[in-house]
Amino acid sequence: MWGPRMTQSEAIVDERIPSEEAAGPSGISPGDSAGVSAGDSYGTHLDTIVGRLVVELGLATETDVREAISHRQQANDAKGRSLAELLVDRAIVTRRQLERLRSQAEAERKGQTIPGYKVLGKLGAGAMAVVYKATQLSLDRDVAIKILPRKYSNNTEFIERFYAEGRAAASLNHPNIVQAIDVGQAGEFHYFVMEYVDGTTVHDRITEHKRFTEAETLDVAISVTEALHHAHEKGLIHRDVKPKNIMLTSNGSVKLADLGLARAMSDVEAAEAEKGKAYGTPYYISPEQIRGEVNVDGRADVYSLGATLYHMLTGDVPYNAKSPKDVMKKHLQAELVPPDHVNPQLGPGVSEVVEKMMAKSRSARYQDTAQVLTDLRAVKKGEHPPFAHREVGLSDLAAAAAAAQAEEGETREVHMAPSPFTDWRVQVLLFSLLVAVAWAVIATALAL
Repeated sequence: MWGPRMTQSEAIVDERIPSEEAAGPSGISPGDSAGVSAGDSYGTHLDTIVGRLVVELGLATETDVREAISHRQQANDAKGRSLAELLVDRAIVTRRQLERLRSQAEAERKGQTIPGYKVLGKLGAGAMAVVYKATQLSLDRDVAIKILPRKYSNNTEFIERFYAEGRAAASLNHPNIVQAIDVGQAGEFHYFVMEYVDGTTVHDRITEHKRFTEAETLDVAISVTEALHHAHEKGLIHRDVKPKNIMLTSNGSVKLADLGLARAMSDVEAAEAEKGKAYGTPYYISPEQIRGEVNVDGRADVYSLGATLYHMLTGDVPYNAKSPKDVMKKHLQAELVPPDHVNPQLGPGVSEVVEKMMAKSRSARYQDTAQVLTDLRAVKKGEHPPFAHREVGLSDLAAAAAAAQAEEGETREVHMAPSPFTDWRVQVLLFSLLVAVAWAVIATALAL
């Protein structure tokens, strides 16, 4: 996630990237808390970190920390008990809290800073990365720094994917895409610096408000489609478009984030390596991604954006089930309930667009983002979406024409079938019948 926080449902990875330059909200920094200098021993340096953490976590006040250190100095115990032990003795923190603090402080003490950046705090964590807010010192601006967790530091595949994300993002320059700034390695840490987005996500908004209005959805959809159009023109497919990856900034703009699964459409080697594997998020993944097809293209992003819009408009994901496997099976096989059947307040135009975006067959889907933009802009103006509406109209006409042709054929068969009276055997039989009737009439008349 590129922005102020990671999503709530993602797995939390307990990794921290400390910055010994950064002062916490308490104002206690390594240079001034408790009067400890940078040249002090290991114990007092660790005390500095503990002192900052207990204040940041609300376990103690700055006054509590200073008084504990002052008491130690007065008792001439500078190289004796640690600040943590003093805080426990003074009943400011508990032993259990101390153990948690100790491991966290030790992690910070051993950590390395990223040159040129001052880490301000942790924004959040996901299964694949931890994100921090920082200041880029050279330009004095806020940035977000994504760090690959230590457990992946020796995993060549993860490292390559991490740097691939940075390269992919760096090749894009669009107002609706989170901008990449830097990528590199500092000690054992692999980091990716990007634009800091002050805002929330579409997922957060859905969680809070259930659904978006049609007008709000169209605005977001147009912005994201424009971002995807730019990426596709550069030869990149996102492959993980979903509500959690769409940022809504505090100034009202929309940013597409997280190119972690992005891949060049021309990268045949990568496509072959991924053959048969489903990359994406189950609720929004396209059928061709589920099947692990090699020739996945921009239409996969169109499908995922359609699934995202469905969720925004209805408050429900298009397909739901007890397991990811069953959800993906529905993407492949289940009939889509039209959005306007779930939310009757929707106009038919936007529902037609979403249905076409989510067509299971790529040939029935929008063929590119330019077509999607045309229809979204038309619906926003209150007009029929020309591609989606034309598709519906033609199919209806084709069905009607086929039915009419069938009826006409049946009628033609009835009228053109040969008459039985044209058969000579029928004619002889009929003549014989007429003669017999005639003789019967004559005989009756003579009898009278």
